[in-house]
Amino acid sequence: MIGYAVGRPDASQAAIAAMQEADVKRDAQQIGELTALARASADDLNKVLAGLAQALPQDRTSAAQPAGPEQIDGWQQILRQTVDKHADAPSGTTATNVARGGFRSAVNALVTTVDTYAASRQLPESARQTFLDLAARQRSVAVMMWSVAATQLDQLNVDAGNGHQHAYLTSTPEEGAITADDVPEGTSN
Repeated sequence: MIGYAVGRPDASQAAIAAMQEADVKRDAQQIGELTALARASADDLNKVLAGLAQALPQDRTSAAQPAGPEQIDGWQQILRQTVDKHADAPSGTTATNVARGGFRSAVNALVTTVDTYAASRQLPESARQTFLDLAARQRSVAVMMWSVAATQLDQLNVDAGNGHQHAYLTSTPEEGAITADDVPEGTSN
């Protein structure tokens, strides 16, 4: 009798529907939390990127304004805090996990950028430029990675009924990053 009650098709379908509804609620919560985290992180990371733009200008004809040890320490502190914020990775739907993993990877790539830049400052002038160029490329990769995750998150928000939500980093077209669309925040289309 119990086997029939549990195994009958209408009971199984109800259980599946309840699990799917729970997944949708959990994902909606995770999307909201990830959006808030991405926005806060973008604000912090944009401070690092602004400094790196002066230290590693995209336009090679522009004069670099080298960062001093205090500025580099400040960048590293911001990045350590941001890495810690992105360390928690609750499992969600595949699409949410992809966005979360993309943001975490981008932050880690930016850590590598600053580490490379800091190490280059210790080299003799004759050897420094190769590593500065490497750090500039690493910065662009980090910004591109973040932009892919931000685009994924924007779509997740639209699909979840939150409308467009943009959490992009400040970048230049030369970096190859995807930029926010022109659709206003919160617009569902």
